[in-house]
Amino acid sequence: MARYRGSKNKIARREGTDLNLKTPGTGAHAVLLRRLKIKPGQHGQKYARKLSDYGRQLREKQKVKRMYGIMEKQFKSYYEKAAKIPGVTGEELLRRLERRLDNVVYRLGFVPTRAAARQLVRHGHVIINDCTMSIPSYQVKKGEIIRLRDTSQKIPTIAKSIAEKTKTIPAWLTAQGIAGKVVSFPNREDIQEDINEQLIVE
Repeated sequence: MARYRGSKNKIARREGTDLNLKTPGTGAHAVLLRRLKIKPGQHGQKYARKLSDYGRQLREKQKVKRMYGIMEKQFKSYYEKAAKIPGVTGEELLRRLERRLDNVVYRLGFVPTRAAARQLVRHGHVIINDCTMSIPSYQVKKGEIIRLRDTSQKIPTIAKSIAEKTKTIPAWLTAQGIAGKVVSFPNREDIQEDINEQLIVE
């Protein structure tokens, strides 16, 4: 599946918010926070155009796409599946995004960013119920146990993330060491990021 390979700081500045694309505490993240309110491009400092209703809806969609690291075609597929489920479409869309395997690895605190979680999955470091899973978009199911290979603990980024334990684990997951379990499906209140899913649906 295709993915964005350009500057992560630029897309965060375009949306005007930290999308958790850079490792917290690093120099690159500090630069982002310092320049977050300056739009990218030659005229970024003078950018003050008022957004239309459609513009606000588009920016919200783009923000969520970039936050979860997916492209337009895949995002549209998630929306179409969510629209077929009885209930609130926006909330179902976010639940499907949250249940992506790369996002779950990130939520469990094994790595500092979703991009790092995606790479970890693609390189075969993640095991679900004793079977290696290398598909970042895999939808985790209730009761599944997600763990890293024993050798993965030697990767400095993973070792640091696990040792720090600064990330708050959402209520629908449990974590211990390099293993975690899906105890339930995510609810809307489990997603702490500033997302207005109603704008996306509109």
